Amino acid sequence: MNPEFRDAVYQIVAAIPPGYVSSYGAVAKQAGFPRHARFVGRLMSQLPKDTRLPWHRVLRADGCIALAGTTPSGEIQTQRLLDENIPVLGDRVPRQYFI
Repeated sequence: MNPEFRDAVYQIVAAIPPGYVSSYGAVAKQAGFPRHARFVGRLMSQLPKDTRLPWHRVLRADGCIALAGTTPSGEIQTQRLLDENIPVLGDRVPRQYFI
């Protein structure tokens, strides 16, 4: 994967403030690679377990958590969002929390 794209994605995700979320597609577009949302998802899935990058703030464009709520990662993502006072209603975050 292009290291420039990877580094840009990491910087963009790191800049998402607590209490807000973004989408895979929006992150890809900001990184200068529109239509590369799946690559953003792949990068988020390949982060080390002890990462400090707020990967949990990146969702699908429709506001849904991409990971199934019953998977360990899905449960972690949901809990981290709730810990930041971001409501998760049926595996979906309301639009007003998107930046």
